[in-house]
Amino acid sequence: MTVNYLMDMDGVLISEERLIPGADALIAELRDRQTPFSVLTNNSIRTPRDLRARLLASGLDVPEANIWTSALATAQFLRSQRPEGSAYVVGESGLTTALHDIGYVLTDADPDYVVLGETRTYSFEAITTAIRLVERGSRFIATNPDATGPSSSGPLPATGAVAALITRATGREPYYVGKPNPLMMRSALRRIGAHSENTLMIGDRMDTDVVSGLEAGLQTILVLSGISTRESVEAYPFRPTRVIESVAELVGRTDKPFDD
Repeated sequence: MTVNYLMDMDGVLISEERLIPGADALIAELRDRQTPFSVLTNNSIRTPRDLRARLLASGLDVPEANIWTSALATAQFLRSQRPEGSAYVVGESGLTTALHDIGYVLTDADPDYVVLGETRTYSFEAITTAIRLVERGSRFIATNPDATGPSSSGPLPATGAVAALITRATGREPYYVGKPNPLMMRSALRRIGAHSENTLMIGDRMDTDVVSGLEAGLQTILVLSGISTRESVEAYPFRPTRVIESVAELVGRTDKPFDD
């Protein structure tokens, strides 16, 4: 039986723009075998085309069609909920492009939704506008709940932290589409035509990658090349199917990833 792959990007394939050893061989093997796979990221800043260029610069050749972002998952969700709707967006091109592509109008005039994504340029004015629109009845959506993101200088505030600010001001919680919501996993499965029973999720975080994989019915592999450690695994009431040092351990065995 063919094993399909979903995998996180940062901490699994790359780290701070550097290739994680073995990641290039893994992607090459999956492509040579014509194994269905998708690279997932909660980061909504970049479009798949931009992410492909970023991965190529790190030495990874991943087609655009094999990249699935929280921005794309959010756009797909909104299209299913309210086709050709409107939204006020706090985010960057990855999110605005995804919403334009599904026919959404981006506006601050009584939008159906306020959609919060990742950006490196959060502005007080934009957040204030989002707060006022949510208070007036716009539905509150956020691409992902990550409170911080990595940088070479240390953590950066991310979508979840800004969402908490808006929630504190309005009393309204957003609906998060990205991991750990299994909705993102299921949309990624549909994208590659795969089923949960023969698909595994590779991630570096217990609180997003592993739990969302489990809740979507996938087998899971935790790699120790990113956030989670062997010690931190013990703090959770659930466990991944397998823990490995990095994806290098999967090279040459992608058809039987759980064999000893």
